[in-house]
Formats: sequence, structure tokens, C-alpha cells
Amino acid sequence: MDIQRVGVVGAGTMGNGIAHVFARSGFDVLLCDVEQRFVDRGLENISKNLEREAAKGKITADDKTAALKRIRAVTDYAQLSSYEFVVEAATEKLDIKAQIFRELDRLTSPQAILASNTSSISITKLAGLTKRPDKVIGMHFFNPVPVMKLVEVIRGLATSEETFAVVRDLSVKLGKTPVEVKDAPGFVSNRVLMPLLNEAMYAVMEGVATPEAVDEVFKLGMAHPMGPLTLADFIGLDVCLDIMRVLLSGLGDPKYRPCPLLIKMVDAGWLGRKSGQGFYKY
Repeated sequence: MDIQRVGVVGAGTMGNGIAHVFARSGFDVLLCDVEQRFVDRGLENISKNLEREAAKGKITADDKTAALKRIRAVTDYAQLSSYEFVVEAATEKLDIKAQIFRELDRLTSPQAILASNTSSISITKLAGLTKRPDKVIGMHFFNPVPVMKLVEVIRGLATSEETFAVVRDLSVKLGKTPVEVKDAPGFVSNRVLMPLLNEAMYAVMEGVATPEAVDEVFKLGMAHPMGPLTLADFIGLDVCLDIMRVLLSGLGDPKYRPCPLLIKMVDAGWLGRKSGQGFYKY
């Protein structure tokens, strides 16, 4: 399958990052979201990030202009009907993703591949909502998408070899490194990472150390580029909580119980960088 055009559903941090890398790599991109203000904000962020890359000499000014011209932003999902490859990058909640996949299955050609950028939700479950489970796959990018090289490529139970090969090859064309992972709660990245962040939160809640001290231990002792609580704020504490709940529900082990402090902070609207308050103030 020779893919030239890509649809991206969701213009938030991950969605606009995915649109950015596809457009920068020569693909025509249709960026979709439910409201015009969301797609406008997504385009603004893409423009800023491309400008930053140009300023650093990673791309030319002409490259930036060309990439922006390849992106069209809409709120009408029906315009995806002629696209053969669509990546969903909505919020990490099953009911929202389920609604999108049902809609994409109805709108797009039966031959179209539907990928999800989910970081924890079952690809098999999403595929089961469609009439093309063999053409549903996980394509988990990492934030910030233009910078991070990894793409977890997740096979659902019914994902075909052809679908996997298309996504693997697309990842390489984007300058990414695809790593094959089987469908399981949290896949590899978040099954290992999120319990680490969750335990760091327990250490703060129990008074073992301050957030600054916990992060310093990991930066100086484990050579992490940022500490676990800074990373949690960067990811979004609401996203961390959603993923911990998926792990607890999917694996049934109490070791995945979300830290009560995390739940309280999300209830308070302290979501990390995006809200200006998390374990740190921004």
C-alpha cells in the first residue's frame, strides 16, 4: 500500500506532533478535531515547533513552509472518507476512542488502515468495534513526537501481517524506530514506566522525600534526563491516572493501584504543566 495522505484525529499535543512529523516527511495531512479552536491551536503549535527546528538548522525555512502547506485542518470528520490511513490521537479514555473508531469505520473505505496512538488501551478491543479488525493497529508515538525516535507498533489479536508491515514501514519513513509489541495493558512503555511514577508519588505522599529530592535521586543516581515527578507533570497527571486505572483493570494486580495523592491532585485540577500546577508550579 502506497500511502501519500494521512488523516490525524485529535489536534492536541500528540495529534499535532504526529501531523507535524508526517507533513515534515512529505505526506499530505488532514488534521481533525471537534472544534475549530482546537485545530487552530494545533496548527499554531505545529508552526512554532517547525520554526524552532528551522532556527536550530534541523530543517530549512523552505522545509517549514512546505510542511505547513501539506496540512489541512478541519472539524468535519466526513472529509476523512477518501483517506487510506488514519491515526487516532484523542484523549486516553476508552469511551472517546470507541466513539471515534466506530465513526471512522463507518466513514472510511473498508481497505483503510485505522491506527491508534493509545498508550495503554487494548488494540484488540478497539478493533472489535469495527468491521475491519485486521486493519486496526497501535502506533504509539512518544512526546515530544518530532524529537522522540520510538514508535511502539502494537498488534491486536486480528491485526494482519500486511497492516503491521505498512505501519512499520511508515514509521521508518518518518525517521522513527518501530518496535513490535503485543497487545497487553500499557504495552511495554507504560506498563514499566507508570508504576515507577506512581511509586514516586507514594514516596512524596508518605513524606519520604520532597518532589525535588525524589527527582534529584533519579537524575543523579540513575542518569535520568528528568525525574519521575517532572516527567509525570510533563505527561499530564490526568493521563497518568487514566493509564494506572487501565493497568489495574486489565491486569488485576493491586500493585497498579493509583496513588491516592495522584487522584486528589487530578480532582483538584492539578494536571501538571498544561494546567500550571502539578508536583511543581509552572
